Amino acid sequence: MIPRNLAILLSGRGSNFVAIHEAIRRGDLEARICCVVSNVPDAAGLAKAREFGLNAVSLPSKGVERIEYDRLLLETLRPYSPSLVCLAGFMRILSPLFLEEYPGRVLNIHPALLPSFPGLHAQRQALQYGVKISGCTVHLVDEGVDTGPILLQRAVQVLDGDTEESLSARILKEEHDLYWRAIALVLDRLEKGEDTRGPRR
Repeated sequence: MIPRNLAILLSGRGSNFVAIHEAIRRGDLEARICCVVSNVPDAAGLAKAREFGLNAVSLPSKGVERIEYDRLLLETLRPYSPSLVCLAGFMRILSPLFLEEYPGRVLNIHPALLPSFPGLHAQRQALQYGVKISGCTVHLVDEGVDTGPILLQRAVQVLDGDTEESLSARILKEEHDLYWRAIALVLDRLEKGEDTRGPRR
């Protein structure tokens, strides 16, 4: 049986982290958050982690080269032995050095139905393009930007008169319910010795 330890990486408010914590607390997700790491020292999500009594680590990235930062990040995570690394608004692109240590075990959630609208401002992109359906995607992280294998998706209707803020709020609500389900899926696959990556797109 794997330890089902989750390392959470975040840069901001960490609302998806809080939703994962709540799913564990409710008993919906059988897992343990072993640590929460932020590259932004005053991130609200880090303060929340401390409030919850979790291992909260500030690892500032400002002025640190990408590869060097990922080395420091790996050194920080290793003592906690995470089964999965879950990005929850972590505003950095992880290097191959990092991903090689956790193959098929780094997850991210994105506010669009990938492969459409990768990268920043996905909701704005969707509105500018005029789509009628948007949503969110949990995927495994690879070396690209939002290009890794898709695990789960949830559709959200785009309403007439939607703004970036209103659409984002409705998508975020679905993110909070989808992410922990994808985490459970990957943990179950790991326990069965299955490939977490599944079929590649």
